[in-house]
Amino acid sequence: MCLGHLPVTQIPVAAPLPDSLDSGGSQLCPAELALRVMRGRWKLLILCRLREGPQRFSALQRSLVGVSHKVLTAQLRELEADAVVRRRVFGEVPPRVEYDLSERGRALLPVLEGLHAWGAAAAPAVEAGE
Repeated sequence: MCLGHLPVTQIPVAAPLPDSLDSGGSQLCPAELALRVMRGRWKLLILCRLREGPQRFSALQRSLVGVSHKVLTAQLRELEADAVVRRRVFGEVPPRVEYDLSERGRALLPVLEGLHAWGAAAAPAVEAGE
């Protein structure tokens, strides 16, 4: 069920939706779109790390204990394809690559903060099995 009947605050979008989020002409619930962008075990954690500022791949991998090189690469590529994360390659030797949040990614920060607040408030009841 879509929450489309609720008022939605307009979030600035830096560019048209990338092809990876194209719904094939069918109507896509805005909440479903947001979940598609954030779907993946590591994406929320990646976004939380990147809100601190630009990060190199190795720093991200060290901060996300348990993520493999392959999975982190795939998740970052998906976020980049969805225009949520920017990848900057510096013309240096050895090559340096940094990831940071795009304007669209920064627009997700209030959503992440809301999820954090909800989790903090719900944690005692969830842990108690209520």
